[in-house]
Amino acid sequence: MTSIADSDYSRREQVGWYMYDWANSAFSTTVITVFLGPYLTSIAQQAANAEGYIYPLGIEVLADSFFPYVISLSVLLQVFFLPVLGAVADYSHLKKQMLGFFAYLGAFATMALYFVQGTNYMLGGGLFLVANLSFGAGIVFYNSFLPEISSPDQRDTVSSQGWALGYLGGGLLLVFNLYLLTQAETLGISTGHAVRISMASAGLWWALFTIVPMITLRQRRARKKLPHGGHYATIGFKQLVQTLKDLPKFPQTLLFLVAYLLYNDGIQTAIALSAQFGSQELGMSETSLVSLILMVQFIAFAGALFFNYVAKVLGTKRAIVVTLVIWTGTVFYIYAFLQTEFQFFVLGAVIAVVLGGSQALSRSLFSHMIPQGQEAEYFSLYEVSERGTSWLGPLAFGLVLQFTGSYRLAILALAAFFLAGLVLLLMVNVSQAIKSAGNPLPEHI
Repeated sequence: MTSIADSDYSRREQVGWYMYDWANSAFSTTVITVFLGPYLTSIAQQAANAEGYIYPLGIEVLADSFFPYVISLSVLLQVFFLPVLGAVADYSHLKKQMLGFFAYLGAFATMALYFVQGTNYMLGGGLFLVANLSFGAGIVFYNSFLPEISSPDQRDTVSSQGWALGYLGGGLLLVFNLYLLTQAETLGISTGHAVRISMASAGLWWALFTIVPMITLRQRRARKKLPHGGHYATIGFKQLVQTLKDLPKFPQTLLFLVAYLLYNDGIQTAIALSAQFGSQELGMSETSLVSLILMVQFIAFAGALFFNYVAKVLGTKRAIVVTLVIWTGTVFYIYAFLQTEFQFFVLGAVIAVVLGGSQALSRSLFSHMIPQGQEAEYFSLYEVSERGTSWLGPLAFGLVLQFTGSYRLAILALAAFFLAGLVLLLMVNVSQAIKSAGNPLPEHI
């Protein structure tokens, strides 16, 4: 492996990289976690028949299950598109330009959510598909910069600081959204209008702050020209096929990837559907839900930084295991004991402490296990189950909810994802994975 000189690890570039997490976390927090689930569900409910069903594209769907299904569909599309996009980025050396393109496509689709009202659930679902697909694509290229801007021993710290700044950025915009929601009547607008403004503000925030990484991130390789008669899409697909053929040569990396796909599905489903659970099962108001998520954002900021130090003491893998044990416990608590809004706030604080740690440390650990020059390809596979893009978890949640009518049983189904991921993670030989990829061992793994 060819090392990058220490002088190339620019603090300015790292801070610029952090700012993309600051930028797009507004979409993750304001749109996915807080507003769109309850809002799109209410739009679908208004369009439903007397039995509570809607018929998108002629398919009978329970109105309450529409949003989980849309999340699943958005990620199913990513299964096909993101790996090819990652291969194109690695082949063409255009990942910075691709980051910018998908960031702004997603931002403008998010701004357009302002126009979703009445019974037009199909417009809301369609815009979310575009925005979430773009969100996932942007994260692929963003994550693939991590090995380029940090040394092996810096990786946990840089990844954790990126996650922490993301929580802070998303939280600050949510402060504005909370104020707008609570003052909607005074300002002479409806609650629904305040929600639409809040979702559009996330797109604007995403667009504005993406300017910073576009200025500061460096493109280290010159753009690669296509051979005569070639196309990036076909070459990217061929490169992807080769990568998938080579993946079994890195069995420990593959095992970690499967483990991550499972436990992160549980994490992402909990994030994406927590607001819907709170509103429908506990009867929480929009204001209470925004306050809860706002609290989570600021505690998670500190939690992401805290687990960076836990990783230095226990090792990165063991620190992730600790977070998964806590995640599993919270799922069983919700099923068996959660009854009040106050308990939901206490549980939210516990989850917030481990939320950033489980994700930031997983990202940094995976970055050690992949071959140099194929970062975007491997992170595209990783991103299939990254934050806000899970499909198995929401699908399981939606199916259990549709067939049982119980939100608690739907939440309990997530325990299987945490437990299966935890068992597989314990089986991963991290040192072997890093050596097989041709990378140096960091001090703490």
